[in-house]
Amino acid sequence: MATTDRDAMLWVLQAAEDLLIARENQMLTAEEWDALQHAVAAAREPASGGGDREESFTIVDGVLIQHVVPARGTPYDHTCDQDVFESVAHAIDERSGGSFTYEEVRAAVGAPFTQVAVAIAFLKERGCIVDSIRKRSVGATNDVHCDAMIEWHALREKGGDQS
Repeated sequence: MATTDRDAMLWVLQAAEDLLIARENQMLTAEEWDALQHAVAAAREPASGGGDREESFTIVDGVLIQHVVPARGTPYDHTCDQDVFESVAHAIDERSGGSFTYEEVRAAVGAPFTQVAVAIAFLKERGCIVDSIRKRSVGATNDVHCDAMIEWHALREKGGDQS
């Protein structure tokens, strides 16, 4: 899933807003710095055009792996443990249908940002969550955890589990 120019601008705006909030709050926690770093990194992703990155998922030994082949550069993988994946889905359900940001889910789960990002990317790819406004998302149904586990096991049984 490539970043569009509009998406990049929204990430820049969010990074600027995060910086203003950080300045106002005197940026005291590592989580605040991580959220700002994530927003800035997302804004720096190359815009789509000619060479979108390819993304796929597999499950190996109970770990969700996001395989990324960028338009330029070296392919890489990120992982998400099943317990973190389930915690992300539960955290989204706890929003009772309300919208959420990546940072809000990460704060609720307390897991490493890359694991939360992998879980959210997989949930978006599988249609369990959908984009809302700005950088907010919402659950596609009232039971994201159930949908998430169906998709997890479907991938595993389809041959995505190479354990």
